[in-house]
Amino acid sequence: MSDNSDKPHGADELHWRETYFILFPQQRRPELAQVTEAIADANNRYELENPSADDRGLLQSLLIESSLDHAAVEISYEVGDGVLEQNLEWAKEFQSQIPADQLQELMKADARLDVAHYERVRASAADKISEPSPLFGDEFDEEEGIEMLDPTCLLTVVETLTKITGGLAFDPASGEFLD
Repeated sequence: MSDNSDKPHGADELHWRETYFILFPQQRRPELAQVTEAIADANNRYELENPSADDRGLLQSLLIESSLDHAAVEISYEVGDGVLEQNLEWAKEFQSQIPADQLQELMKADARLDVAHYERVRASAADKISEPSPLFGDEFDEEEGIEMLDPTCLLTVVETLTKITGGLAFDPASGEFLD
């Protein structure tokens, strides 16, 4: 994923870092307008780009950029047998580790929002970054000349989407369901 050169971040690049999932029944799929309003309310500094909805106004995808966090988050809606099968696999895997009500919600979930987290790095520094930044915050590594990724944007978006859908937030990298 790269940025347009006519934007302020023209020479920057976005590098994928992680993806969280919001799991829920498809009848609770949110409207695009509801999502954009809730995210703007959560943080009015976020730039919302490339909004996409189906013919009923339901969320398809959205890109959220946060220059202060050196991050972007891309949301995309997924539904179908593959989602249901994956959720049932996770239910089997985590059945002894999550509360019964969460397990039941996981088994009913047949849709999800994929929340992909990207780090914005300057093109000149992009070659130096192969792993996620070890530090978080609006910091700057003077030795490398690289601004550090802050997870605030990701966490804000995940929390907002979880509230809107009444779904479960899942971090597959850690294998944890978030409250």
